[in-house]
Amino acid sequence: MSKLRIAVQKSGRLNEDSMRLLKDIGIYIDNGKDQLKASAKGFPVEVFYLRNGDIPQYLKDGVVDVAIIGENVLIEKGNDIKVAEKLGFSTCRVCIAVPKSSNYNSIKDLEGKRIATSYPNTVQMYLDKSGVNANLHIINGSVEIAPNIGLADAIVDIVSSGSTLFKNNLKEVEVILKSEAVLAVSPILSEGKQAILDKIQFRIQSVLKGRQSKYILLNAPNHKLEKIIDVLPGMKSPTVVPLAEEGWSSVHSVISKNEFWDVIEELKSNGAQGILVCPIEKMVL
Repeated sequence: MSKLRIAVQKSGRLNEDSMRLLKDIGIYIDNGKDQLKASAKGFPVEVFYLRNGDIPQYLKDGVVDVAIIGENVLIEKGNDIKVAEKLGFSTCRVCIAVPKSSNYNSIKDLEGKRIATSYPNTVQMYLDKSGVNANLHIINGSVEIAPNIGLADAIVDIVSSGSTLFKNNLKEVEVILKSEAVLAVSPILSEGKQAILDKIQFRIQSVLKGRQSKYILLNAPNHKLEKIIDVLPGMKSPTVVPLAEEGWSSVHSVISKNEFWDVIEELKSNGAQGILVCPIEKMVL
């Protein structure tokens, strides 16, 4: 059987998050230091460790079959490549930043100005949509220093925490796009490899659903059971088991981690006791 070739970033945070996801879906990679390619144990997959910016072209050419890549890179260099799955990690945003001393009111203030960036296609699309003409300076590397050395009036770059902008006396003024890691697919994919990808996607979806949810167990007085069940959406309906102590039941359910604290507070106000919350490794619906 031919192997599915998966590209991941060769180093950095995205690499770590990608390898953790592969491990969570049961794909174990035996890779040594500085290895550019490695095979999975017991699964028809090869992992290629590549420069992030090179991956879109490798997908287009069919050198790799799928990739875990930042959505921002795909938009810049391969916006015609299909995204099979959004993965929910390695989140960031592509932003316009200007010196803190600048009197910035709107994107129109960049008319005729110089913008330094590593994302010229993304920036040009945004400027065209906004009806603004500006001069782009393409910089591969640290663009934050460009305003300080007089090379540009503004920059466009990836922002996670904003600390790098702060250190360089810059302020964020526009968000061009929000990005996360995605599973991207080559347009040149055989039927056999699509079958392998389908299995991988099923596993990824199970892991992502688990990460987004919490398993909750609690004790409830029977006279408050109906109200407590109304608070818990669950997968279909909560599991209710009578306790040895008369008049009490144990309730088991699944809740979204985004609603966690609101749900917990409502449960307590309705008489729930002994609330236990557990992480979910995988969730298959």
